[in-house]
Amino acid sequence: MRREWASTVLLSIALGALAGCQSGPAHTVRKEDAATQRDDAARVHTELGQKYLQQGKLEVALEKLNKALEFNPDYVDAHTVIAVLYESINDLPKAEEHYRRAAQLKPKGGAESNNYGRFLCNQGRYAEGGEYFKRALADPFYQTPALAMANYGTCLLKDGKREEAEKLLRQALTLNENDSEALLSLGAVLYDKGEYFKARAFVQRFESLSHPRADALMLGRNIELRLGNASGASEYSRKLLRAFPESAEARSLNGQG
Repeated sequence: MRREWASTVLLSIALGALAGCQSGPAHTVRKEDAATQRDDAARVHTELGQKYLQQGKLEVALEKLNKALEFNPDYVDAHTVIAVLYESINDLPKAEEHYRRAAQLKPKGGAESNNYGRFLCNQGRYAEGGEYFKRALADPFYQTPALAMANYGTCLLKDGKREEAEKLLRQALTLNENDSEALLSLGAVLYDKGEYFKARAFVQRFESLSHPRADALMLGRNIELRLGNASGASEYSRKLLRAFPESAEARSLNGQG
């Protein structure tokens, strides 16, 4: 399932705004109240934190994000990005704290609710996650409802609610026919239903749009086995063992493929 990044402005714009507050002759500086200046600083440090996180410079990113929250403890985007960072280093309690706080600060925000719902579902808390996906889809200004639908459908599938999952996943694909999460999860639904040729088609569409994933390779392997295509299944196994040797899917093969 996929999360959404913070909705902060471009870094260059944010840096320019902060520079305007901190430098230049006194008579040229626009007077702003303290709260506005703190928001500007929080925005800049959040942008920097996100940039460093994407570059893999996690310690620097954490420093910038903590600084952003010092300037404004209620800055939603800072909570979102720092939650992503903590999740990436598997500090799940901290990640949840910040995903939850972002959703609390913006209770009608589609992106924030989707992110927290995705996190909860990944922890096996399916019912809780579902409530946040519903919140996301209730936001009339939410820009990417197909993403939340796909995540919600995947969550329902993990919870064993196949029929509900299929309905949502097909709705997601109606909104965005190239939604990779919906394609893969619908392939899994159809595999569970024994519709192997249809499942193969959705997995192949996923493969044409997305980077390889261990769960997708395993699903592809299992589909080919069901279709009696031993060579195709073996090729999926080789790809899985080569690209994701430490994954649970690779370990389950026990060296067979």
